[in-house]
Amino acid sequence: MRLAAIQMVSTPDVDRNLEQAATLVARAAAGGAELVALPEYFCLMGRQDGDKLAVAEAPGHGPIQQALSDWARRHGIWLVGGTLPLAREADPLHATNSCLVFGPEGRQASRYDKIHLFRYDDGERRYDESQTLCPGRQPAAFEARARDGTAHRVGLSVCYDLRFPELFRALMQPPCDLLVVPAAFTRPTGEAHWELLLRARAVENQCYVLAPAQGGRHENGRSTWGHSLLVDPWGRVLDCRPDGEGLVTGTLDPAVLRQVRQQLPALEHRVLGPGLPATAAGD
Repeated sequence: MRLAAIQMVSTPDVDRNLEQAATLVARAAAGGAELVALPEYFCLMGRQDGDKLAVAEAPGHGPIQQALSDWARRHGIWLVGGTLPLAREADPLHATNSCLVFGPEGRQASRYDKIHLFRYDDGERRYDESQTLCPGRQPAAFEARARDGTAHRVGLSVCYDLRFPELFRALMQPPCDLLVVPAAFTRPTGEAHWELLLRARAVENQCYVLAPAQGGRHENGRSTWGHSLLVDPWGRVLDCRPDGEGLVTGTLDPAVLRQVRQQLPALEHRVLGPGLPATAAGD
């Protein structure tokens, strides 16, 4: 299955961002991609946290969701729609940071609400997503069928989730072939940890990791790390885009998955974790 991650430098203008995303999705599809993933907040990088509440859409309705559906159907692709804010009827002061997936017929195939909310303060930069977001509660995965008929299990996560390996372990029951990590990492945290963590998630779960990111200096003054990546199950970086808008592409090869898991069956060797037996001390 051919994959593409889209890197953007999104603005505070939803319409401009949708126009740019449409162009990049079309370019990825023209290059043969069967699954395309957009970055976190592809639709809006606001000037202040509350801006996302102003554009939050009701689940199943709104121009951002319609655009994602239209692009998936027009190009006949699986589209992992980065993230967008979805409104909560019971709590108008908070939204969910949601990743929606649309299949080749334009129908929504999955939804994942970001579980782990980012908070950071280095004395110069301060972020606290809990001021405007409420966390999700459940992992989410879906089955994407390639054009050759091969079915692939795809697990979803968002940005800060990358630091919590227990989420990815939960997604590996049963094992995923691909983990997708839309993100908008800050430059300090990205430079220190982004590639390290992505490669670790690929190695420990013996699967491909596709990470579309925001990458550059935004109109709101924020700088994001970029370095969108595709990593294989052995931890090799297959493609990377350091900065600016563009694509990361590559192939999910089932033969590589089988080879890695057969040569080093680490997933079968797990002893600890949910659903695995525990032994009392001294037994």
